[in-house]
Amino acid sequence: MAQVEATTERVVAADAETVFDALADYSGTRAKLLPQHFSEYEVREGGDGEGTLVHWKLQATSKRVRDCLLEVSEPTDGELVEKDRNSSMVTTWRVTPAGEGGSKVVVHTTWQGAGGIGGFFEKTFAPKGLGRIYGEVLDKLATEVEK
Repeated sequence: MAQVEATTERVVAADAETVFDALADYSGTRAKLLPQHFSEYEVREGGDGEGTLVHWKLQATSKRVRDCLLEVSEPTDGELVEKDRNSSMVTTWRVTPAGEGGSKVVVHTTWQGAGGIGGFFEKTFAPKGLGRIYGEVLDKLATEVEK
């Protein structure tokens, strides 16, 4: 089993606090940011950053659906970490200031991939697919916070 990683980033024309608050708002804003790849979105505990427990299904391909139950933590300022209780997947969102009134948002996901030939294809193609999905999330985030 090999570790699989996917990273996507954007500069957003809004201050870091506004951007972080939007990402951490699981009971409101976050649901609006999710593209069609996400379904069955439900906040089960909390709803604002640290201590939130959120569920969704992520359909990365026509055949691959992950049932995700994510525990959210905020280990440092400007950082949200979503650890999936159902797998080894961990997604980290980092928001840092970038220029006058802007922010850089980096989303980084890791998980233990399959072994063998399936693992080779997963490590080769999954990061690109997940990058496109999170690219859509970041596009929607920019639209939401740049209003």
